[in-house]
Amino acid sequence: MTSTQPDAAPVETTGMKRLEEEGEIAADYLEELLDIADLDGDIDIDIDHGRAAVEIVSEDPADRSLSRLAGHDGEVLDALQELTRLAVQAKTGERSRLMLDVAGYRAGRRAELVAVAEEAIARVKESGAAVALDAMNPFERKVVHDAVAAAGMSSDSDGVEPNRHVVIRPA
Repeated sequence: MTSTQPDAAPVETTGMKRLEEEGEIAADYLEELLDIADLDGDIDIDIDHGRAAVEIVSEDPADRSLSRLAGHDGEVLDALQELTRLAVQAKTGERSRLMLDVAGYRAGRRAELVAVAEEAIARVKESGAAVALDAMNPFERKVVHDAVAAAGMSSDSDGVEPNRHVVIRPA
């Protein structure tokens, strides 16, 4: 007896299509927001580490108007990311892990956090004792955890929001 079930699409292709769809939905939502706020910006869509990654960029590097969408310490960006995720979820029916960046804010913050992590890693290696970092949001903690893992060490998140922080432990 032979099976007559159609071949299933490879999971990787299906996953990529879903992420591309998330990016397109997010881009449409953000373009409407830019129109309402009367801000100029282009939308770049990518797939990064298994997530849809969307960035609002300016054609003019001297134009600082988009920085308002990042806000102080990225608070506005975090809120905008959550709203964008909700817009995607409303269209797809599935929770989104989409990452949003505005005018390179997260990229710059990522570089700062990697430097903080590398300094803490050096202290842990030198002292042999665990080092606890300041409280961070989920994006920031993930960047630090990734840097620690790349250095062959271990880390955990400890505490409760808004005081949740990373603890780096000796290998």
